[in-house]
Amino acid sequence: MGEAGHDFESYYKRATSPLVVLCLLRDRVMYGYEISQAMRQRSGGRFTIAVLYPILYRLEEQGYVRVERTEVVNNRARSYYAITPAGRKYLDRCLGEYGELHMAFLKLMEREKRGRGNGAGV
Repeated sequence: MGEAGHDFESYYKRATSPLVVLCLLRDRVMYGYEISQAMRQRSGGRFTIAVLYPILYRLEEQGYVRVERTEVVNNRARSYYAITPAGRKYLDRCLGEYGELHMAFLKLMEREKRGRGNGAGV
């Protein structure tokens, strides 16, 4: 799938971006640009989100983040986001599910490798 937004990486980022944002906010309150920079820094530039604000707005609607405060800097409003207790609970649950799914995926891929290595078809 060569079309932009329809490759594995794009789907993966779209699915995991809310969790990444919540993980970053677990450490401290941040505004949007800080979140993007922290994401870029922690991932070595590999994980970036082109549309961060819709994710933040959706997380806010779901009650997982809240606007801690808003400041005006250079005539622009800057909202600082904080994770809520419900957001922490949701993140913990999702990370557990993610870990279980990831382990199942790795087991499936290991079987695939073994099957190929001995000439067996899958």
